[in-house]
Amino acid sequence: MNDQETNVHPVLEPKPQEKPKQQEKPKSKRKLKRRWVRIILWILRALLVPFLCAVALLVGLWVGYAYIGGKSGADVWEWTTWRHVFDLIFGN
Repeated sequence: MNDQETNVHPVLEPKPQEKPKQQEKPKSKRKLKRRWVRIILWILRALLVPFLCAVALLVGLWVGYAYIGGKSGADVWEWTTWRHVFDLIFGN
């Protein structure tokens, strides 16, 4: 049996109309903005970790020297203090 004998015809749905290209431009600008935002956030994260490590090192030096060592906290920032510590450790 074929379609002519049964009088059955397939239903053809109309194709959806394509959107004009003007609507696509803001999407591409949004994607570009999102990309730049991602890049900037990645750079900030990459810089944040070393910065926090440096801050932790300085705070640790100060806490260790001033509170644990019982010395003046202002002496931590002097070069002669650390040269003396270096000489004590390596015997110069």
